[in-house]
Amino acid sequence: MEPIKSLSQMVEHVIASGIKKKIAVACGEDQNTIGALAKAVKNGFATAIMVGNKEKIVAQAKEEKIDPAIFEIIDIPNPVEAVYAALKLVKTDKADVLMKGLVGTDIFLKAVMDKTDGLLPPKAIMSYVAALEIPAYHKLLFISDTAVLLNPDLDQKIAMLDYAVKMTNAFGIKKPKVALVGATEKVSSRLPSSIDYSAICKMCERGQLQECIVDGPLDIFLACDKKSIDIKGIKTPINGDADVLIFPTLEACNSFYKGLMLFAGAELGGLIQGTEKPVVVMSRSESEKSKYYCIAMSCLMA
Repeated sequence: MEPIKSLSQMVEHVIASGIKKKIAVACGEDQNTIGALAKAVKNGFATAIMVGNKEKIVAQAKEEKIDPAIFEIIDIPNPVEAVYAALKLVKTDKADVLMKGLVGTDIFLKAVMDKTDGLLPPKAIMSYVAALEIPAYHKLLFISDTAVLLNPDLDQKIAMLDYAVKMTNAFGIKKPKVALVGATEKVSSRLPSSIDYSAICKMCERGQLQECIVDGPLDIFLACDKKSIDIKGIKTPINGDADVLIFPTLEACNSFYKGLMLFAGAELGGLIQGTEKPVVVMSRSESEKSKYYCIAMSCLMA
């Protein structure tokens, strides 16, 4: 399999592979969620169970000139109850993917992490990995963690890397280049993440990680710009050609991707990782296109 280098190419691969998964959507009452799901259903790689306020779902679909009959709709107006009902469908194998619609992320993730009814196995680390398609970059760039781990410790950073490598493998990238991102390439006790990065690099040297190339700390220039390697005179196996960026904090990663989407025309597809089944969590303001890419990605990874 040749590496997938764009999100549209990823969708083409999903369609060509004959993949078809069932998506359980909690409170899918907004136009972008409905539009993205309708497109996925039309292209044949998904079916959808909409759990939420039926009146709002039907009205919004009709406003978008979408026939609501293409969805199975379960009428549960209460958002919390709708989230748990959608979750149960996935938990009981009546659906393959859980997706967040027009409901708060805190409410949604609380259900996902519920110790009794949730999708997170005991002692598992939940993280978020996304693929960014950036006009100024020559291939997809996978990033973590944009949405779950606020200040990841060493074990959580290792899990983030592990999930990212697994996702790149599904995209045909056999030995991804992973850059551990910091403000500088120098290790310093004043930058605690750089100490963790040193440990991760040593683990990679000793074969304790999945097959990948790891280096860090590196700034964004050294990770993604080959010209900067010559300018700074820094030798790194990443060589300005990173496939994956692991960030030290959620704030850094979240700001990075949102800035690229707002100012640089980037598009994103991403998933919660570490759960028993794929979980799609996106900001309520994300574009229809990005939500569509997330759905396709969830079907690829399911």
